[in-house]
Amino acid sequence: MIRRAALFMGSLLVVAAVWELYKTLGPEDGGAVLGWNILPRTKDTAMPHVWDMVSRLFDPESRVKDSPIWRVVFAGVWFSLRVAFVGFAIGTSIGVGLAALMARFDVARRGLLPYLVLSQTVPMIALAPLVASWGGKLQLAGWEWPKWLSVAVLGAFLAFFPVAVGTLRGLESAPATSLELMRSFAASGRQTMWKLRFPAAMSFMVPALRLAAAASVIGVVVAEISTGLRGGIGRLIIEYARQASGDPPKVYTAVFGAALLGLMMAAVVGAFEYLVMRHRAPAGEAP
Repeated sequence: MIRRAALFMGSLLVVAAVWELYKTLGPEDGGAVLGWNILPRTKDTAMPHVWDMVSRLFDPESRVKDSPIWRVVFAGVWFSLRVAFVGFAIGTSIGVGLAALMARFDVARRGLLPYLVLSQTVPMIALAPLVASWGGKLQLAGWEWPKWLSVAVLGAFLAFFPVAVGTLRGLESAPATSLELMRSFAASGRQTMWKLRFPAAMSFMVPALRLAAAASVIGVVVAEISTGLRGGIGRLIIEYARQASGDPPKVYTAVFGAALLGLMMAAVVGAFEYLVMRHRAPAGEAP
């Protein structure tokens, strides 16, 4: 644990050092390499110093608001974290359910898998307004569809695919001899699924859940920007980007918040991994 924390802090220092080194040596107005304009500008309006970005976290958000900006950013992170977790939970449930269905029935696999792959080609920017519009028209027994739930659904849309594919691969990884043994015991399909296939799939599901957690964060942040949902880190990124010309470090405080959001979702998956994998050998290794 201490080693991982040290490596994490060391990587942050390396990124900061590379940032400052390029800012010192790079061209102020950008530049080209082999005719391609790929070198970014190093002016303070485009690349503020690392210490300016960090110190901006502790300054007031604006002249009319005394609250330090880190409080505002953390509030946005907390809002987006809850929405992303809901999207992650929905996407995981759908992905696991589809994987179990495809593993149990070969016809379901042949019929569903191509459409699952095709679904990931739909651009989120185009899908977000449609989902928000459909959700805004739903009313069930006096309950109105909240706007944040549309954002969670969009996060789930990106999260379910890696879970479905990873879980399917894991469910099909059960040894043939073990499957034959379950048949000799006259085990039902449900018993085989829960007592053999799912335990065998855990080593494949954990990496898939990591991808799903990252995808849910991306989906939520993009959906917040696309739907205009207030309160989350995605909205802060847009609001602070409008002030980039006069207050460049402020934009990066929201970027820090988005990075923190991703780390917190990764921590959720890490806790799950610790609970289910502490007594298991990694995939591909002998127990």
